Amino acid sequence: MKPRPLSPHLQIYRLPLAAILSILHRITGGGLVISLLFFIAWLASLSLGEAAYTSFKEFMGSCFGQIVIFFSLFGFYYHLANGIRHLIWDYGHGYELSTVRLSSWLVIIFSLGATVLTWSLA
Repeated sequence: MKPRPLSPHLQIYRLPLAAILSILHRITGGGLVISLLFFIAWLASLSLGEAAYTSFKEFMGSCFGQIVIFFSLFGFYYHLANGIRHLIWDYGHGYELSTVRLSSWLVIIFSLGATVLTWSLA
């Protein structure tokens, strides 16, 4: 019989889905701040004239720009859905383990679905 570790560590401890989503909520919040910089750059390019706007449009049309847009969309929808879930928790509802699991999966499904739907309409 192998000796058990004294404390859980990353090799054996698996984070619950709610904990992973909590971490992702913080990451998407930071990502949305970076996305805001791209939005400000877009507004600046509009005010600087047609040449600046054309350059920005070409940049955002590149592979890197498309990745930024895609992950910005996902980050927005994820942060929105998970934020609504947190608001519901603030009112004292949805703390049962089965409800937490269900709402976690609903947040993931909504985020991916809304991102893909928005991406396909653009």
